[in-house]
Amino acid sequence: MTFGPTPLRGIIFDLDGTLVDSRLDFDQMRIEMGLPEGLPILEAISQMPEPRANACRAILTKHEWAGVDRATAMPGVHELLAELRQRQLRLAVLTRNSRAIAEATLQRCGLAFDEVIGREDAPAKPDPTAILQFCARWELGVHEVAMVGDYRFDLEAGRAAGSRTVLYTAGEDLRHLDWARLADLHLPCFSRPAALLALI
Repeated sequence: MTFGPTPLRGIIFDLDGTLVDSRLDFDQMRIEMGLPEGLPILEAISQMPEPRANACRAILTKHEWAGVDRATAMPGVHELLAELRQRQLRLAVLTRNSRAIAEATLQRCGLAFDEVIGREDAPAKPDPTAILQFCARWELGVHEVAMVGDYRFDLEAGRAAGSRTVLYTAGEDLRHLDWARLADLHLPCFSRPAALLALI
């Protein structure tokens, strides 16, 4: 995807696996919920009848709150956010977690953002609705905003919205994954953000 010289003026970050490491075990969650391997949890729960759906939501919430207690900021995140704020970018978090869990995680890790959208606020990624909402509230065009995340749902949401997409790889080689091609930029480390800053 080609964007030309339009500089970035806003960045939306995923939370778990991108800004922070909460060591969430999604495979264990699926085992406890009786779900097949690899099935997206939120989508699976949305198709369940009650009371099973409520029981699975309780399992999910239990794991997510445990993740809050374990959460640590990814290397270089604090320094990168300080640089982005100095450059006057709008900054937000878009997560498939609940907003309460996201805000508790950010507080634990000492991270502050202009806005946080969780799963109760808008359709969950890969739906692009929340990205478009951020753009509208910030009065920015979609090409002036980037979605940064570590998984396909982040990239798919960004692509569907028409924004730029940045895959945070945490140093891993993800080129073999078919969805990695959805990223306009691969960023292996927040401590060396020159490629991202070049877009501003």
